[in-house]
Amino acid sequence: MTKAERALETRERILKAACEVIADIGFENVSMRKVAEHAGVSKALLHYHFDTREKLFAEAMTHSFAQTGTDLDGGDAELPAAVLLGRIVRTMLPTDEELRQDWKLWQELWVRAQRDEAARQLAVDLYDQLHSWVGGAVERGVATGEFTPCDVAAVSTLVLALCDGLGIRLMLADPHVGLPAAQAAIWSAVAPSLGISPVFPNL
Repeated sequence: MTKAERALETRERILKAACEVIADIGFENVSMRKVAEHAGVSKALLHYHFDTREKLFAEAMTHSFAQTGTDLDGGDAELPAAVLLGRIVRTMLPTDEELRQDWKLWQELWVRAQRDEAARQLAVDLYDQLHSWVGGAVERGVATGEFTPCDVAAVSTLVLALCDGLGIRLMLADPHVGLPAAQAAIWSAVAPSLGISPVFPNL
């Protein structure tokens, strides 16, 4: 392994550890020492890669988001557009432990964004990417004739808003909102605009 490859591997390990620690105890309780210990590196090495907690937080959020983005960008070109969109919706909800960790990071970002301009801009930038992912699936469906022509931006905004709102309820383990109900509510809300069945697709 080259020096550059070792540095990249160490950076990835630190970011993974940071995501786990922040999700576990919250950003306000995180210290660089705790992240270094969790990553199995020295504090000096951690500071070599990330000189402040704020930079580490921003990079950890971007890292976590990129992992989700890999799933969202990985749609098979042969998949029906409704199935692709359904998979995106599922990925944007806390449907497994990894995505629940992502959601905890998002919740930390929402809180910080109210007080910190850099965090606010990061959140806006990440939402822009989510909007593009959803919009891309909708545009694909319109282009293939699977969806009726619609206001793509409006549908994308609706999907994101519903995923945020219902995702919070799922994170709270609200007994009135389970995953099937959340997916059904999102789908029934957007289906009329897309001209498709209101039944969430079988993924």
